[in-house]
Amino acid sequence: MRRLGKSYEEAQAYTDGEKLPVGGYVLKIENLRYEEGANGNSDVIVFQFDIVEGTYAGFFRKNYEENTQEDRKWKGTYRLYVPKDDGSERDGWTVRKFKTVMNAFEDSNSGYHWNWDENTLKGKVIGGIFNEKEYEFNGRHGFFTNCYGFCNVEKIRSGNYKVPEPTLLKNRPAGTTSSANEEFINVPEGAEEAIPF
Repeated sequence: MRRLGKSYEEAQAYTDGEKLPVGGYVLKIENLRYEEGANGNSDVIVFQFDIVEGTYAGFFRKNYEENTQEDRKWKGTYRLYVPKDDGSERDGWTVRKFKTVMNAFEDSNSGYHWNWDENTLKGKVIGGIFNEKEYEFNGRHGFFTNCYGFCNVEKIRSGNYKVPEPTLLKNRPAGTTSSANEEFINVPEGAEEAIPF
């Protein structure tokens, strides 16, 4: 085999990277976008955040900057469905969750009041509770750390929150177990589109 030169010496090897433990974190909204729902689905606000307090402050920025792939993605995201206001039972649940999140933004940011402009949420702090979420992608199966939901930052700072049980796949792949400890890694590149979060 021919020995490789400088390109081999300078190349960075792929690693699984540091894993974010499940738990609660104080987050700052770095960016967001509004996506219109297709085929009758609800619109969604997609939040991009980073951790701003504690041992893991800057975790998602570091993860992004250390990823050398061309199609790298920001891993700190959360999708909030926007109510349709159609009076359905399902929409009632969406309204309740949406209002809960907006109240958490108001309670976490002194003087802030939700005014139906999602762009005003950029730069705000919010609490985030993270659990394990199961995935199956391109023959790989395991768990990744998932932002389960937003809450008031004081819940996180006081430790007055509970980490939810792992979120399991609805249609489990044949021959898999339900143990969240079997494989726990960062989400493989390309899996973000296949994983609904």
